[in-house]
Amino acid sequence: MHHFPFHIGDYLAATSHLSNDEDLAFRRILDMYYHTELPIPLDTKWVAKRLRVSVEAIESVLQDLFAKHDDGYHHKRCDEEIAKYQSFIVSGKKGAAVRWSKEKGSDSTGVASGGDGEAIGCLSNPNSNREPRTKNREPITTGTSKTIVARSDCIRPETVSEQVWSDFQTLRRAKKAPITNSAISKIDKEAGKAGISLEVALTECCARGWTGFKADWMQGKAEPFDLGAATQRILQRELEKESTNPWDLEAIK
Repeated sequence: MHHFPFHIGDYLAATSHLSNDEDLAFRRILDMYYHTELPIPLDTKWVAKRLRVSVEAIESVLQDLFAKHDDGYHHKRCDEEIAKYQSFIVSGKKGAAVRWSKEKGSDSTGVASGGDGEAIGCLSNPNSNREPRTKNREPITTGTSKTIVARSDCIRPETVSEQVWSDFQTLRRAKKAPITNSAISKIDKEAGKAGISLEVALTECCARGWTGFKADWMQGKAEPFDLGAATQRILQRELEKESTNPWDLEAIK
C-alpha cells in the first residue's frame, strides 16, 4: 500500500500508555505492515534491525497490541484496511479486463486474454490506442443547442457599403452559408444582367432573405417586380449622381 488511513483520536487512545521508544516502534511497525501488506515476522530481532528500534521495544509492542499467529503478528485494524485495499485493486483489474475485451476481443469467458490465452491484467492506459479528441472536430455550441458558424474570408467589395455588407454577412451566417469570392462574383454577374449594381442586389437579398441572386428573378414576370424600399433608395441615390433631374420611379414600374 502507498498510503493508509490514520485516525489520530484512535491512535492516541490506543497508545497513550506507551513509552517514547515503544511509540516509535509501533509507528514503524505500522509502516512495515501496510507497506508489505503482510503480518509482522515472528523473528523480532530481524524486525528490530530493519526498523532501527530496540528489540525490547518491538517485543513489548507486539505482545501488547498484536496477536501472534503461525504466520506472524497480526493487527485487526491493519488486516481490515489491507483487505479493503486489495479488494479495490482486484475490482479495478476486472474492470480494466472487461474494457480491454470490448476493444480487442474476448474469449468465451468474457475475460480479455493474450495470444497464449493468459488473462491480461490492469492496463496502464486502456485508451492509449484511441485517436486524440481535438477541438477542431467539435461543433461550436451555444447553451444546449449546437450551431455551426459559417466563417467568411471574403473581403467587402469597394462598391458595397459597410452597412449592406454587414447585413448580408448576417443573413449568410443565419443560413449557414459562408461568403466566398465565387459566391459574390456570381451575384455581381447576375446583378449586371439585371442592370443593377452589386450593392442593390445584396440589399434586395437582405430584404427578401435570399442567400443568392439571379437576374431572371427580376425580369420576365407576369407582375411588375416590387423593389424593396431600401433598394429604391439606393437606386434613387445612384441616379441622382448621374443626373440633376429627379428620377421618376414610376417609370420602371
